[in-house]
Amino acid sequence: MTTIAPGTPGPALVRRPGPRELHPVRTHRRRRALELSLAAAVPLLLVLLWQLAAVRGWIDERVYPAPSTILADGWDRAAAGDLWPDAWATLKRVLAGYAVGTAAGYLLGLLMGSLPLVRAALEPLLDALYVVPKLALLPVFLNMFGLGEGPQVALVAATVFFFVWISTMSAVMAVPDGHRDAGRVFGASPWQMFRHVLLPASLPAVLVGARIAAGVAVLVIVASEQIAATDGLGHLIFDSRALFQNDVMFVGIVCVAVLGVLFSELVRFAGRLLTPWAPRDRGRGQA
Repeated sequence: MTTIAPGTPGPALVRRPGPRELHPVRTHRRRRALELSLAAAVPLLLVLLWQLAAVRGWIDERVYPAPSTILADGWDRAAAGDLWPDAWATLKRVLAGYAVGTAAGYLLGLLMGSLPLVRAALEPLLDALYVVPKLALLPVFLNMFGLGEGPQVALVAATVFFFVWISTMSAVMAVPDGHRDAGRVFGASPWQMFRHVLLPASLPAVLVGARIAAGVAVLVIVASEQIAATDGLGHLIFDSRALFQNDVMFVGIVCVAVLGVLFSELVRFAGRLLTPWAPRDRGRGQA
């Protein structure tokens, strides 16, 4: 039995570099390929299970059409030009409302995050309005703007506004005091303080709120179109369900899902271009 005298250093712990350290690029590519494979395999497996259930008669195909039927019907409607007007109507309402809501939410969030007195005056009122379901405001917007595009755009703008406002105000308030003090020491003007301190420090968090708002905007416009619109994907879904055209209904649902994913990813991509200094999302292929 070997005894070690007190004060004698023990055996050194040696850690050998693994594949991540030796081949970082190759490891990153394999990890990214695995993530993409899983992202594609899970929905594909669910679709295949749905197709099998419809073919075997486990579910009523009149109520839940097979994915092959939905795909064929969607292709026929797209080729005939019947699908694009509804998709474009929904898209333009989302884009218009998103632009107005984002601009208003960012400007007010920046103002309230920078000026405590403005925040004290407006925050209780905005907090109360935030908890009101936005679809409950649709009759108000119908009274204000009448029938047409106005109520739809206003509803999306109101929804997006609160998400962007909250994320912007919180991000500006979270900018460390040391950053602000450094700007004052160098004699930064209000514009320079915004341009070189507040904007780069707060923009990553602001864009997270904007990305969340992008998905919510699609949800709200589809619900609104089911109530007070004569076109759009929401109207297509509701109208086809009333006519028992379940295959058309699922075509509309798939189009909404695709639109929401593409819009959210577009906002994510714009955020990466605008904030190259910000860390990438976890699980999105970090090196």
